Amino acid sequence: MTDIQELIRDLTAFRNERDWNQFHNPKDLALAINIEAGELLELYLWKHAEEANVEKVKEELADILSFALLLADKYKLDVKQIVQDKIKKNGEKYPVDKAKGTAKKYDEL
Repeated sequence: MTDIQELIRDLTAFRNERDWNQFHNPKDLALAINIEAGELLELYLWKHAEEANVEKVKEELADILSFALLLADKYKLDVKQIVQDKIKKNGEKYPVDKAKGTAKKYDEL
């Protein structure tokens, strides 16, 4: 069992013990990711990045990752594979010789 599979197993066990699966449909999980991402952003509001409370960042990031893993599980997605596929796709959109050291979007390179 991979680390990701173990996390998903632990998350679904936690959810199932509380009968929360009924609330964890794909739409609501996607909404939860966005809401938690907003809470993460709030930790940086009106501050320099280094002023953010790292403990609170960890909590919000854990919430985002947890909901993302539960969403992937709903669709039976292989998390490792979809991330590797995205890295490959981004590598094609952002070749090193054009993208290195710049924040330009791929269509501006």
